[in-house]
Amino acid sequence: MQITETLADGLKHDFRVVVPAEDLRVEIDRKLAEYGAGMRLPGFRPGKAPMKILRQRFGRAVEGEILEASINRGTQQAIEERGLKPAVMPQIDMISNLENGLPAGADLEYTVSVEALPEIEPVDFGSLQLERLEAEPAEEAVAEEVDRIAQATAELAPVEDDRAAVEGDTLTIDFEGKIDGEAFAGGAAEDYEIELGTGEFIPGFEDQLVGVRAGESRDVEVSFPEDYNAAHLAGKAAVFSVEVKQIRERRATDPDDELAKRIGFDDLASLRQGVADRIKGQYADVSRMIVKRSLFDRLEELHDFPLPESMVTQEFESIWGEIEKRLEGSEDEEVREGKTDDELRGEYRKVAERRIRLGLLLAEVGRQNNIEVSQEDLQRAMATQVQRFPGQEQVVLDFYRKNPSALSQFEGPILENKVVDFILELAEVTTRQVSAEELIAASEGAAEEE
Repeated sequence: MQITETLADGLKHDFRVVVPAEDLRVEIDRKLAEYGAGMRLPGFRPGKAPMKILRQRFGRAVEGEILEASINRGTQQAIEERGLKPAVMPQIDMISNLENGLPAGADLEYTVSVEALPEIEPVDFGSLQLERLEAEPAEEAVAEEVDRIAQATAELAPVEDDRAAVEGDTLTIDFEGKIDGEAFAGGAAEDYEIELGTGEFIPGFEDQLVGVRAGESRDVEVSFPEDYNAAHLAGKAAVFSVEVKQIRERRATDPDDELAKRIGFDDLASLRQGVADRIKGQYADVSRMIVKRSLFDRLEELHDFPLPESMVTQEFESIWGEIEKRLEGSEDEEVREGKTDDELRGEYRKVAERRIRLGLLLAEVGRQNNIEVSQEDLQRAMATQVQRFPGQEQVVLDFYRKNPSALSQFEGPILENKVVDFILELAEVTTRQVSAEELIAASEGAAEEE
């Protein structure tokens, strides 16, 4: 086998591979002999069929098998001899015409194009200086959350004095919707409960029910959004005939020990402590997000190595596909901010480059320091995911048990966080106490930059 490197341009390498016809013939004959040794053919004793007969019956299939194996072997040899680590699957282009099989006596010739991963030398992480912001829950924030819990757990009761409905009230209604005077599927319901002000219904529907009284009927005129999920209704005007059967309001009591016990705490003090701990945990997550962003900024600044163009292109196309969906929908102005498509493409190309650079760097740090994702890590991630679907925990758990490969989606984020923790342990990280408002403002700034 002859391997010639025809291009070495940065991370890009091209090779021309020639497998001599005689080598192929020897391999094909060996494989045919293996086939014949255990085969019974009519008119011949077991394993005694002539090579000519074997070639007639199995020559084309065996030749295809040997050609594929030769191509794979030559490609692997070209990569290993030069110590390359492919960034993506190598591209193979045939020089030989194999449409009708390789001509007798002809060499097998093809080219291999490889884009390699770059050599990466991480900096001394001990030289990194970072700041971690920390905030303590204010008494006012804890009190507001406890009051919100009291409001959320308050029981609904019919309004008194036959007053008109206001935002926050829950209405029990019957309704029927029509478009151009014709009822449509899914446009009617009885004893439907709707809380005014939640925005869960078609835009404008709830607003027009503010001020109604129990027993009143009212026509509500709305238009379905242009991006409504039911395409046959999108953008169309409709009139809903609504009968209000009951109006209820939430009657909250002041937070007390009884409220705490009702939701699983010993008393009001333990409820307040639980709320404070939860808020502090949320602040800790925000703080980590900020310091992680700062770390990534520094790592990007300190590591300048060539990026595989194919990886950047794949990442960019993935990002741009999502951006195009938003541009085609209702988020066009929010995403565009007055920029042209070319300007947006340039911005998101840089985002793709950043992601690939950091991804390659973190992977290399993980490799050099034997940082791996364990089964225990994956099980914890699955448990966390299950908890995000209250009431459907068993369904989600069964899904992952039946589809264990689905757990692989957690590997990337887990490895990233483990490598980040490793680097932060080595870096010089100072802590600064800030107010909750300052912490949130810093997090919003980091999110905007991203």
